[in-house]
Amino acid sequence: MIKIEPKDTAILLMHCPDRKGLVVHVTEFIDNNNGNIISLDEHVDREEGIFFMRIEWELGGFLIPRDKIGEFFGTQIAAKFNMTWNIYFTNIKPRMAIFVSKMSHCLYDILARHHSGEWEVEIPLIISNHSNLEPVAKKFNIPFEEFPISKDNKSEQEKKEIALLKKHKISFVVLARYMQIISDDFIRQFPNKIINIHHSFLPAFPGAKPYHSAYQRGVKIIGATSHYVTADLDAGPIIDQAVTRITHRDPVENLVMKGRDVEKLVLSKAILMHIQRRTLVYNNRTIVFA
Repeated sequence: MIKIEPKDTAILLMHCPDRKGLVVHVTEFIDNNNGNIISLDEHVDREEGIFFMRIEWELGGFLIPRDKIGEFFGTQIAAKFNMTWNIYFTNIKPRMAIFVSKMSHCLYDILARHHSGEWEVEIPLIISNHSNLEPVAKKFNIPFEEFPISKDNKSEQEKKEIALLKKHKISFVVLARYMQIISDDFIRQFPNKIINIHHSFLPAFPGAKPYHSAYQRGVKIIGATSHYVTADLDAGPIIDQAVTRITHRDPVENLVMKGRDVEKLVLSKAILMHIQRRTLVYNNRTIVFA
């Protein structure tokens, strides 16, 4: 595995009611404390009057100690403008758990990207309701835990999974074609921290066999959708979507093959955006600072 030296920067994600001078106040806070801004992106939802921003700056020479930055920012800036905000430090790698069932294409893609050093993330474990993909986990030297799920044991098994995730200090969860519905209680433990890939361009053709439904309708594009999981099935905030063209010459097998390629790309994009703290959820929508 290729190791990447972590950056030593801070990332601030925030939103608040829009008003004049917000960018100036935030950037002055950083500049006045000897911070070097390396990235700034902002957006205004003019219908709702909400301002969103992502800003990243270098911490080398920053005057405020790392463990006090949030306290200073909250007191001096955030409280004044009624901001909802989070601050992250890039030298602390997020810890990702992967949930899988029997299909391996998304899992292989994730593990290959991690192994090649594309992502600054740790993967402490893989969880599944089947044993099929344990050999894949062993290839990449990642612990694999199996929790068979039935309607009779689902609640108890999820409690064990949640306990394991907390034990490993998991930051977020990726459902890499995990074919189980996550309970509301599980979701509440990780709000906006569970990423799912749906093998359809939502909201069209939902269900277990969207490619077959698409084939029967004679569609000309198929796609995939990555989103954060909420209690409303397949209706959480969308992170990324993509499509690929097909024709009347494509049998169902081609749709499945092309669709899986799109799934891998869309899921990996969502994971990268989450790792880099580029997603901000507001009212069941995402602002993605790509």
